Amino acid sequence: MHLAEGVLSAPVLATGAALTAGGVIVGLRGMRLEDVPRVAVMSSAFFVATFIHVPVGPFSVHLVLNGLMGLLLGWAAFPAILIALTLQAVVFGYGGLTVLGVNTFTMATGALACYFALRGWATSERPDRVLSAGALAGAGAVLVSGILGAAALAASGRQFYGEAALLLSGHAALMAVEALVTAAALRFLYRVRPETLRTAAAVSEGASHG
Repeated sequence: MHLAEGVLSAPVLATGAALTAGGVIVGLRGMRLEDVPRVAVMSSAFFVATFIHVPVGPFSVHLVLNGLMGLLLGWAAFPAILIALTLQAVVFGYGGLTVLGVNTFTMATGALACYFALRGWATSERPDRVLSAGALAGAGAVLVSGILGAAALAASGRQFYGEAALLLSGHAALMAVEALVTAAALRFLYRVRPETLRTAAAVSEGASHG
């Protein structure tokens, strides 16, 4: 899902950087000291999950887990994803520094959309709703991020319209995989540590009311 350097226009890069900066500020304002370990663990999981890349045109497809991050972190997904993407760009050259803002925004916005849409089901005491929230978040976050990535490509010039369509079609299989993985992760947490799900929304309470 990483957009590569050199494919986006300067206005798109600047817009992505500005929007990401705003999201990171809101996310940091809402974080409490006790939330830091959870954010660090999810950032690490995101970092590891995206090691295996499958090139598809000007981008790469890989496991993202941003749906899970959204349900567990809310707005804090912005700084968590930014840290992971920065390390990937600096250490391994994945994505790149110039597209860091756009890549963070597309993935974190997908996570945040799932947080607002599904946090009620994710914190429910009914296992069927928790499982459904995981499946919908896994697929939905990838869909939202794919649409935003395609929009960034399309906004950078008509020559990228084909690549934008390829990005969306290339993520169809990934949506199914993310749905299964995220649903399984939420079901595991529900069975082993249900309090993790019930208190997950608290990570973003400060941001929502700050």
